[in-house]
Amino acid sequence: MRKWIMGAALAAAMTGPVFAQGEAIKGVIGSQIEAFKSDDFASAFEFAAPSIQNIFRTPENFGVMVQRGYPMVWRPAEVTFLELRQEQGAYWQRVQIVDGDGGVHYLDYRMTETSDGWKISGVQLVDASSLSA
Repeated sequence: MRKWIMGAALAAAMTGPVFAQGEAIKGVIGSQIEAFKSDDFASAFEFAAPSIQNIFRTPENFGVMVQRGYPMVWRPAEVTFLELRQEQGAYWQRVQIVDGDGGVHYLDYRMTETSDGWKISGVQLVDASSLSA
């Protein structure tokens, strides 16, 4: 019994920082999605990493890219945060988005920690057929 309690305490201690990072990461992604929903591209642009900002240069350019390339992010009906994982030093947050037509989309958000907090440094659509049950 004592070993189990110590093991549980150790596991909880190890997940604490990851949990805290996960909550901060979810907050950034969620805030960006809320900004998109109200067409506040300037605010949405602020959640993008400097590398993304350099590519698109202006919030307007960024907004057009999202509207055309990621319409489910621009106008989601439902957003569910799934697993957060770390791969090769980067954090990836998987998000399930249901669009206005009921289509289900999975996206991986690559997150980068900057001096200004977590920023989104990339988004990839995930092929649903590649997801394991």
